[in-house]
Amino acid sequence: MSSGASKLDLAARAAWMYYVAGNTQNEIAERLGISRQMAQRMVAYAGAANLVKVQITHPVSSCLELAQGLQERYGLQVCRVVPGAGGGDNPNESQEVQQMLAVAGAEVMDQYLSPETPLVVNVGSGRTLKAAIEKITEIDRPQHQIVSMIGAFASDGSANRYDVALQAAEKLQARFYLLPAPRVAESESDRKQWCNHRAYKIVAGLAERADITFLGIGTIALQGAMHEDGFIDDAEVAQLQKQGAVGEMICHAFDVEGRMLATALASRITTPPLAARPKHPVIAFAGGSKKAEAVRAALRGGWLTGLVTDEVCARHALQDS
Repeated sequence: MSSGASKLDLAARAAWMYYVAGNTQNEIAERLGISRQMAQRMVAYAGAANLVKVQITHPVSSCLELAQGLQERYGLQVCRVVPGAGGGDNPNESQEVQQMLAVAGAEVMDQYLSPETPLVVNVGSGRTLKAAIEKITEIDRPQHQIVSMIGAFASDGSANRYDVALQAAEKLQARFYLLPAPRVAESESDRKQWCNHRAYKIVAGLAERADITFLGIGTIALQGAMHEDGFIDDAEVAQLQKQGAVGEMICHAFDVEGRMLATALASRITTPPLAARPKHPVIAFAGGSKKAEAVRAALRGGWLTGLVTDEVCARHALQDS
């Protein structure tokens, strides 16, 4: 995204919050993570750029309304909604949405990661999260600690190409902690052995104390991330779907209401558990028509304090049924 387009987006957000939502310039500055002077300039720039007439003439206007709706319905602290890419009828939907989510996601992550106060940062996995991390600002924050929330490898020893915690650590010049276990153990007893190891307990304990968590939302489906990467096979996908699974976060499968499922797979997962109604920020990154059901379920379950998504998922999450 060009700097000019980014400035227009920021101006449109500020203008919508000022003219439509009735926020003060101080409130706008706080919510957008900018100075009060910058908020004032952006509102003025929106007028000079003819964005403000009877309504805000910019595509981001509807996205802001959707984000506001998601925050109010699900009690989110932060929410960004990017324009949709035409739904399932668009063969390039996934790639186009991911590019927009990456830009919006990086902006959110930068706001949380830029302070110099030492932070413990949990990082999950996923294509969208990976794309966002690729766009975050490179800053020296050696005082931060980056923790990978997922097992380092599959049962055959292969690594997950969307495990991006190391990439985040390199961007920040921060210390990196790897969860020393396979993502899915071969059996429940095998999982207990991995999770009882001293090194595992150290990393898992650090993850428990994290100041902020960034993660993706996956689907339980053929060609979903867990299936595509070989962590579950066709039969396990079918079994999970039969038990009502529609999505997963760091391998923990949940149903349409966001309830974590006690499945045979769950007893073999080595990733640390998520906390319902978390006390610290937990922000997810996901979009596209294929993710709509999983995103809504994750919100219903109360697992998130923040979300970066697209119009398709946002509208689905705001439906009553």
